[in-house]
Amino acid sequence: MTNLQRLRNLSIIKCITFFCSENKLRLSKSNFYVAGSYPIVENLRFYGTSNVVRSQKGKIIDNTLQIPRAVRQEAQAALLDYLHSTRSLQFMDAENMSRNSPYFLGKLLKRLDNGETDVGRSVTRLLRYHPINEFEPFFESIGLKPSEYSPFLPQNLMFLNDDQVLLKNYYVLCNYGIERNKVGKIYKEAPEVFKYDCGVLQSKLQSFEKLGLSQSLIIKVIASCPYLLRGDMSWEFIEVLRKLKNTGIEYNWLEEHMFEGNSYSWNRMLELLCMLSDMGCSEEQLGGFISRHPELLLERSGHLTYFLIGFLLKFGYTRNELSTMFLQLPKISAENFATNLLHSYHFLVEIEMTVQDIGRIVHSHPVLLGSCYLKKVNSLLANLNTGKKRLCQMIMEDPNVLKNWVLGVRVKRLLPDTNKTIRARMMKTEFLLSLGFMEKSNEMERALKVFRGKGIELQERFDCLVNAGLKREEVIKMLKSSPHILNQSKDVIESKIDYLVNELGYPVSSLIPFPSYISYTIDRVKLRLSLYKWLVDEKAADKNLALSTLLACSEKKFDRTYVNCHPRGPEVWEKLRKEM
Repeated sequence: MTNLQRLRNLSIIKCITFFCSENKLRLSKSNFYVAGSYPIVENLRFYGTSNVVRSQKGKIIDNTLQIPRAVRQEAQAALLDYLHSTRSLQFMDAENMSRNSPYFLGKLLKRLDNGETDVGRSVTRLLRYHPINEFEPFFESIGLKPSEYSPFLPQNLMFLNDDQVLLKNYYVLCNYGIERNKVGKIYKEAPEVFKYDCGVLQSKLQSFEKLGLSQSLIIKVIASCPYLLRGDMSWEFIEVLRKLKNTGIEYNWLEEHMFEGNSYSWNRMLELLCMLSDMGCSEEQLGGFISRHPELLLERSGHLTYFLIGFLLKFGYTRNELSTMFLQLPKISAENFATNLLHSYHFLVEIEMTVQDIGRIVHSHPVLLGSCYLKKVNSLLANLNTGKKRLCQMIMEDPNVLKNWVLGVRVKRLLPDTNKTIRARMMKTEFLLSLGFMEKSNEMERALKVFRGKGIELQERFDCLVNAGLKREEVIKMLKSSPHILNQSKDVIESKIDYLVNELGYPVSSLIPFPSYISYTIDRVKLRLSLYKWLVDEKAADKNLALSTLLACSEKKFDRTYVNCHPRGPEVWEKLRKEM
């Protein structure tokens, strides 16, 4: 296995793990500032005691979001005048720093004395006698948060004009057309760029132009991938451009679909293009589906495509089948396609379709599954008035039926399967006749309406009760009074009898007068009988109460009769509920 193959496999594994753990693609984090404190490096020589500024209404201003507009404008004007007139910074720089450094401005206002009414004059006086570290408002004005720029604050400088190398490289980027608030990302990811000698940065920008890129595209590339300005031109970047050109994708397509706020790994994108070519996609086909679905390449540098490839490989897809699937992608975003595909897979798992059948459906109909965002299983079962087995059968007979079950489409109830219904009724009738029920009697009709399950399953549940120690005649008597007890599965019936006999100490014969015990959940039984045991120990209840008395009453009656019959009853009841 070559190194390139290992890298590809590693990329696929990482993407599948990340995508499946989140179950859907996430939006990138917001770039908006968040109010709060930040670990700002402060030099005690430059800062005095922090005071609080009050507005004309007396409201304390303790963060930048609460600064009244009039106060903010006066403070900005004073800071602009100081930076431009006193510190001799260019007017554009001074204006940008004063208008786009809210955290610094808020910190400056906190240093004013209480009761100041002329904010502009107070800020001017403060700046006259207490010079500021000009790198703080500068870094904030180019898009960095205080927590991000604190490591970059120079230890032995406080005036911006003292670092002419930084300013010259900053002007090169601004004059080229890069917005000032985007320069901060470049400084954060490639700070060495701002230490280049005169002419070096300009020559690097010209090297991009020699590749045939427009100035607007270069600005997008640099703003999203500042590391490209470090060292020599990235070979991977050049190769991606060459491969896109060979597929018929022009540079203006890249400019249209790139987003400056994103970061791109050209190494990973090159790896993906090579992988798609190895699958058998011709250059024309590759260019076709990438131009129709740009997110396959540009969304987190191909993360989405790696997920789709890895997911389908798990279902036995070959290279040719993968390339065919990509060529057949529907006219929806690739992100929605991947989300639908994963959601449809979970849908098939939830309706308890066999592993083999799920594999066949995913392998033969990936485009169908990726085109449908299906309803939730419980909602669909209720609307169709059917069960999971019939749902699986319908999908296997015609997978296109999934189109009728997408979110937003009204579904109609399914007609009952007449043959299946008749066959099931005959099996239940045979079971009841074997127990001695009279045909067409009221008892038999009542039991037939209540029973859920096949005749064989009902027989297994009946035998389970007999094997627990009850006589056959006793179980038949129990069924005539409470036929619904056989709606519980065999395992559930066994576990409830085991708890009754081995945990609570009741004889199995206690089920005869109260067969409905089997219908109650274990939690309900545990909770009520635990409180009853405590009440008996406290001599607050009769120790010979029947199971039916404790379990059959409503919640309100139980609270009134048993929980509130002891002063500590509610406290113990709540404690037991939390433990359960």
